[in-house]
Amino acid sequence: MTLDGETALLETVLFLESEPQNVDNLSKITKLSPDVIKECLENLKAKYSAPDSGIELSQIIGGWILTPKKECFDFVKERYGKKNDGKLSKAAVETLSIIAYSQPVTRAEIESIRHVSVDNMMRILLDRNFIKEVGKKDIPGKPVLYGTTKEFLEFFHLQSISDLPQLDEKENERFIELAR
Repeated sequence: MTLDGETALLETVLFLESEPQNVDNLSKITKLSPDVIKECLENLKAKYSAPDSGIELSQIIGGWILTPKKECFDFVKERYGKKNDGKLSKAAVETLSIIAYSQPVTRAEIESIRHVSVDNMMRILLDRNFIKEVGKKDIPGKPVLYGTTKEFLEFFHLQSISDLPQLDEKENERFIELAR
């Protein structure tokens, strides 16, 4: 098989997969070497970076997936997007932000920052699999510690938690002050 044929095979696999796939998985599925997979990925990146393509090759949580380009998807998301699945309330986003930037964090610590009960927001975020229990804090009562999940990274198209936007100095000071 030629590199063009191998690239076409990889493109087919990426089109059919619903979850991001890492190079090793793609190699197993296609029976191509990891080096060939990497070459094919470069070919696909070049192909989809053209302005006449509505699709792009995205790397999410260490894997590769075909996704619509944001500027194109914005025009059709009402028809093809999960209309309400992708939406989070402002309160849910605030709670999720606190968890993402402070993890691991307890429910009480989140409530001390938000100054309201977060029971409902925590339930929503747990149901959406954006957060999970990551342990217990070593203090009396052993409260549950929460952190973000793979689904959180996928939803926000992040490779890792370190890809979160950095808080500027003023935002960071405000965040620390709220946590007190």
